Amino acid sequence: MKKHLPLIFSLLLAGIYSCQSGPKQPPNIILIFADDQCYETVHAYGNQEIITPNLDALARQGVTFSHAYNMGGWHGAVCVASRTMLNTGRFLWHAQPETGDRDNIDHWREEGKMWAQLMEQAGYDTYMTGKWHVGTPAGETFMTATDIRQGMPEQTPEGYNRPVEGQEDLWSPYDTTFGGFWEGGTHWTKKLANTAASYIKTAAAKEKPFFMYLAFNAAHDPRQAPKEFIDMYPLENISLPLNFLQEYPYKDSMGCGPWLRDEKLAPFPRTPYAVKVNRQEYYALVTYMDEQIGRILEALEKSGELDNTYIFFTADHGLGNGHHGLMGKQNMYDHSVRVPLMVCGKGIPKNKKLEMPVYLQDIMPSTLELAGVEIPGHVEFKSLLPLIDGKKSTQYDAIYGAYMDVQRMVAEDGFKLILYPRVPVARLYNLREDPDEMNDLAGDPANRIKMKELFNTLQKLQEETGDTLDLGSLFPEMGDKKQTKL
Repeated sequence: MKKHLPLIFSLLLAGIYSCQSGPKQPPNIILIFADDQCYETVHAYGNQEIITPNLDALARQGVTFSHAYNMGGWHGAVCVASRTMLNTGRFLWHAQPETGDRDNIDHWREEGKMWAQLMEQAGYDTYMTGKWHVGTPAGETFMTATDIRQGMPEQTPEGYNRPVEGQEDLWSPYDTTFGGFWEGGTHWTKKLANTAASYIKTAAAKEKPFFMYLAFNAAHDPRQAPKEFIDMYPLENISLPLNFLQEYPYKDSMGCGPWLRDEKLAPFPRTPYAVKVNRQEYYALVTYMDEQIGRILEALEKSGELDNTYIFFTADHGLGNGHHGLMGKQNMYDHSVRVPLMVCGKGIPKNKKLEMPVYLQDIMPSTLELAGVEIPGHVEFKSLLPLIDGKKSTQYDAIYGAYMDVQRMVAEDGFKLILYPRVPVARLYNLREDPDEMNDLAGDPANRIKMKELFNTLQKLQEETGDTLDLGSLFPEMGDKKQTKL
């Protein structure tokens, strides 16, 4: 990591320069897109255990949205819904191929409505590399698409239900014989940085501005990284989440039982040892990705285009990884629905944090606005630029969340209501007083009015997002059910 410390310093200097010089028009735009990265896994956000110097530099150079959300997913691969929403601009159920307002994603591509196509129509060279996982060919959506990966690296059987304390761990994050990120000879994270840096050099020599969609598979499992990065995180220095549980009480009814692939990454019941090892490997892969992000920024600086480029960084969704006894992202807790979101570039305030709730998919219309494109009517998400400029103080009155037909969520005015329709059961959290979502308030009769207010808001959001699940018949008297307290 030391070799990239000069990059951070030069990036800061470049930021100062960018505020003093008038860039060419229109600007270049780069999305750096992580996979499975929880909002808390950035050192600059207060996590003292994780090492992320290049992401920290980006945070200092721009605006951070501390409460950026993903709406949820149609099935266990939540990334598919997240990425489809991002590339179409459509809300969750409007974007779903099976139930949305189109037969399939190819229909949107054929009409030229995909994000990259809109940028191309605005005069941009468009480039994509890394994880796609959207049901239409990336090569027919972007002008240039290289080293495309439709899904996740393959996990071997030895990588599940591990580790067990006192037993030999048969899997290793830095043993290249296990394939996964190591398949092909070059770690996928490094490969993405290689191809991105090469494209930047080529694109910088052209007159046209460029739009780059750089989608890492990191920090998705199998969480593999070179040994030097694992060694940065001695197990004794890894903390358990405050809301650690051995097992979540509704895991089966909410679709997160032992059969779910993500949940099989650690054994049931969860143990402090297993969770710490999983978090050690998670942190190591995030740090390795951070180093590769540094290489991309370095290539951008060397190209002479840094001062004329807007950079967006986010992830498709978060991850449990031991929070609430959950390992995956198929739940409505903040660790799984909230992501890091940073914006840097000309005129963007430095080292500023905005706390109003937004969706990560708001990045799409933001880039269209920067490119001087009129945001089409089919795009339902909203540009972040009025928030950054201080012209607006709120984006959405409430945040909606859903996972298949087994979970629903609404967050509004500092409270979050989570519903499990198959139980049925409701959970209520005061996010201001209880940000780790440990104290379920749903069993207190004093909160029935608040729960009904949130429930009414959720039903309105169901209409807006195309959600047809009938919650009214399942929760006729909101707040009367006795809840389990964590």
